[in-house]
Amino acid sequence: MKNPVCTIARAAATLSLAATALIANAQAWPTKPVTFVNPFPAGGGTDTFARPIASKLSQQLGQQFIIENQGGAGGTVGAANVSKRAPDGYNLFFGAVHHTIAESLYTKLPYGLEKDFEPVTVAAFVPNVVSVHPKHDFKTLKDLIAYAKANPGKLNYGSAGSGTTHHMAAELFKTMTGTFMTHIPYRGAGPLMLDLLAGQVDLAFDGLGTSSAQIKGGKLRGLAVTSAQRNPALPEIPTVIEAGVPGYDVRTWYGIWVLKGTPGDIKNKLYQETVKAMDHPDLKKVWADQGATAGGMPPAEMEKLVRAEIVKWAKVVKDAGAKVDN
Repeated sequence: MKNPVCTIARAAATLSLAATALIANAQAWPTKPVTFVNPFPAGGGTDTFARPIASKLSQQLGQQFIIENQGGAGGTVGAANVSKRAPDGYNLFFGAVHHTIAESLYTKLPYGLEKDFEPVTVAAFVPNVVSVHPKHDFKTLKDLIAYAKANPGKLNYGSAGSGTTHHMAAELFKTMTGTFMTHIPYRGAGPLMLDLLAGQVDLAFDGLGTSSAQIKGGKLRGLAVTSAQRNPALPEIPTVIEAGVPGYDVRTWYGIWVLKGTPGDIKNKLYQETVKAMDHPDLKKVWADQGATAGGMPPAEMEKLVRAEIVKWAKVVKDAGAKVDN
């Protein structure tokens, strides 16, 4: 008969060795290339912040941080794909506020943002900007509202996909102004921008990061920023509130998640190294050029933000009567 004391001792020793191995692995992380899944096509707002962070993390940690673009369905295709990967710290998710919207907008999701992922930190907060093609005579947002009310359905707006802030910022705007415009979803901000510049779509509630250069170059006209305050990158452009829509306040934000079950030491190390990267002058310049505010909040604070955004956007989705069958 086996000695129960010896059996317990051996089990305890095995658990201790396993715990020691996990800690050692976390401390050594990364020992091979790390993948950041960006669930949007290259060239969009997420890329604007993901690539500089990945580059700086590669330098700091001595392993390649690779951006893997997987666009589709407002960012939910990439999120679903990465949710099935191993929670080993080598499969990271660079998502956005869009994923908090998807929780209520999509009738069926093959993953759950809070169920399958753990927040690390927000990389950047960026306002959207109401950008119109110069073929229109609108000089102010009031001009656009007046035209849209007099001509319901004649204007269309493009988005980076159903469920993105481009989409829901416009739906909230329509609800608050009593206007109707037709939604044209794209597979990311890059393809949207190409058609907006070509005049194939009339306007977009685009991320300031992808529109600011086009506005400054005269290829688009910026009518209003969606945040509560004006943005230093485009200080001459009023807010939607200033333009006559009180209470309107929308910001896009981009964040980093790990898979649920990723060792805590790895998550904490990723957080610390990301904050260090964002404090580098090179990245500060990128953020400033995009009119972005750096994030850097601890994981627990980002978790609170994610929960609050899910609740906020669920109300907007309900009020707008918007749903996407997938």
